[in-house]
Amino acid sequence: MAIPLDYETLRLIWWALLGVLLIGFTLTDGYDLGVAALMPFIGKTDEERRLAINAVAPHWEGHQVWFILGGGAIFAAWPFVYAVSFSGFYLAMFLVLAALILRPVSFKYRSKHADPAWRGRWDWAMFIGGFVPALVFGVAVGNVLQGLPFRLDSDLRTFYEGTLLGLFSPFALVTGLLSVAMIVMHGAGFLAVKIEEGPVLERARRIGTFAAIVSIVLFALGGVWVAMGQMGFRLEGVIDAQGPSNPHYAQTVAAPGAWLDNYGRHPWMLLAPILGFAGPLIALIGIRTRSHVLNLTGSSLATVGIIATVGLSMFPFILPSSIDPQSSLTAWNASSSHLTLWIMLLVTLIFLPIVLIYTAWALKVMFGRVTIAQVRTNPDFY
Repeated sequence: MAIPLDYETLRLIWWALLGVLLIGFTLTDGYDLGVAALMPFIGKTDEERRLAINAVAPHWEGHQVWFILGGGAIFAAWPFVYAVSFSGFYLAMFLVLAALILRPVSFKYRSKHADPAWRGRWDWAMFIGGFVPALVFGVAVGNVLQGLPFRLDSDLRTFYEGTLLGLFSPFALVTGLLSVAMIVMHGAGFLAVKIEEGPVLERARRIGTFAAIVSIVLFALGGVWVAMGQMGFRLEGVIDAQGPSNPHYAQTVAAPGAWLDNYGRHPWMLLAPILGFAGPLIALIGIRTRSHVLNLTGSSLATVGIIATVGLSMFPFILPSSIDPQSSLTAWNASSSHLTLWIMLLVTLIFLPIVLIYTAWALKVMFGRVTIAQVRTNPDFY
């Protein structure tokens, strides 16, 4: 089969698509997680909590598609990355899945009884279903930036030498809390455009203000930590972007501060951290001026900027190794075959637009603010 795109170009496309899928998941399911994490704090009465629940109820199940697409893309396009990350993060992934299971169960079972204690317990279960995934995803990113404790032998067998508690290093906790703040800010921004004016929205604005400020502080702290800490990896020698998918093919070295190299070589990449700082500021302006669209736009830009900053800082690395840099996985040595990437690209060009169109259509159909009156009278509401 004649493939019109060379191996390097396909690898770059799939590296970018991986980022697009991660951003897509965070932009869509992110506000669902954020609202869930806000649940015990923004609603003082059962009706107020139901108002927040029904703001995300029409969408959260459909947004799981992005999570599935991300996992599928890693499995098919980056098999080495899938093998190392899903084995090394096995217990963390189990924790995330257990928390994510709590969320739909909470939606379905919360209103089965009118007992306040029953509903209160499910509200906290919903909080866990939003807070824990946001925290663990951020902790995982922090560990990736530091390098994971894995190595590959001469037969490319993976040996992971880390523990679950070892994932929660001080830097990883900073990135985990940044992820929580970003998700909570995004959830509060979504509520600003989705629920009626009232006490719930006022509480969401207050918490959103705090989350935006914390996002700026933690993003800055993480940047300083990366710049001054012992973080970063660099490819040495001749880089063959068309070479075989073999992590031992190119030499990798640990290089403190190397995560800032790309910004010197490609100044346009500075747009990502600029968005990471500008997004929360725009959200704050939106909250202060009661511009709901500006609020949600700011939280969305912050999400794009923060995630893109991680990817662009590390490029071409995807999973560096802290104990054996030579085993690090990059865009050039960890992909599937040329033919596989091409076939998957054709499939993606067909189905990704369908997902985008469906997501936009669902948001359009469900457009409009949820009100307390609807919560009281609509039999289809949770």
